[in-house]
Amino acid sequence: MTPFPAERTVLLTGAASPRGIGRAAADRMAREGWAVAVLDVDAGQAEAAAAEIGQARGVPVLGVGADVSDEAAVDAAVARVEAELPPLVGLANLAGISSPTPFMQETVAGWDRVFAVNTRGTFVVTQRVLRGMIDRKLGRVVSVSSVSAQRGGGTYSKVAYSASKAAVIGFTRALAREVGEHGITVNAVTPGPIDTDIMGGTLTEERKAAMAADTLLGRVGTREEVAALIAFLLGEEAGWITAATYDINGGLQIS
Repeated sequence: MTPFPAERTVLLTGAASPRGIGRAAADRMAREGWAVAVLDVDAGQAEAAAAEIGQARGVPVLGVGADVSDEAAVDAAVARVEAELPPLVGLANLAGISSPTPFMQETVAGWDRVFAVNTRGTFVVTQRVLRGMIDRKLGRVVSVSSVSAQRGGGTYSKVAYSASKAAVIGFTRALAREVGEHGITVNAVTPGPIDTDIMGGTLTEERKAAMAADTLLGRVGTREEVAALIAFLLGEEAGWITAATYDINGGLQIS
């Protein structure tokens, strides 16, 4: 096994939104001593998030803008991260968009937009980051799917979202087979209802109660709880875990 370097970087996509899981995960990784690269379609927000995290945690940080579905933009962004920060050991694919459109009202353009970010983006960024991980014989990849992929929706988003997130689970398992020989682990997490803004805006107390009704714990999850799971799977101690799907849903779905 290749040991973790003392100085190492994690790249998190979609991590600029102040109330998103990605932002919470970026802060958690910085707190644990990682250098952090925040990649987001909004370059200004990415830079602001990185600056705030760096000031709070005292680690090297970088905010870069890129559409995760744009291969050239991703290549340029990752090249900058590789040039300016320590070796890339961790990747968290968090960029995603929801889709509450019912199937019979969905359009090809709408379907393609969801898959471009949630599925193609995961492929594009992971493939680019894996180059360095394979060379170094070390890497951790964690991609965020959703309980919607397991339950067939039933939370907020409809078929396009559920299908795109189901693809992330298949992607994770197949990729883990290919890169395990290089000392790289690949895992997925499937959050249930979380108190973020992705489900049509900030959740009211009434919406939280409705979403929590079918969970075993009687509440929605927090960004920090998902961030803690992501941080564990990105860490050195998770080196014997790969091709796994980790449920974090309060018992909404029992796999």
